Amino acid sequence: MLRIFKILAILLVLGLVGLVGYAYLGDLSPEQKEIRQPVVLDVE
Repeated sequence: MLRIFKILAILLVLGLVGLVGYAYLGDLSPEQKEIRQPVVLDVE
């Protein structure tokens, strides 16, 4: 019983380390591009 908890704890820690590593090292930045659109103002 204790062995199962040890294995689950180790897997949980490894999963958290992997998630943090991917968040810092993975390319999660959104793609950026410039958009220009003319605006028509109805001024009287």
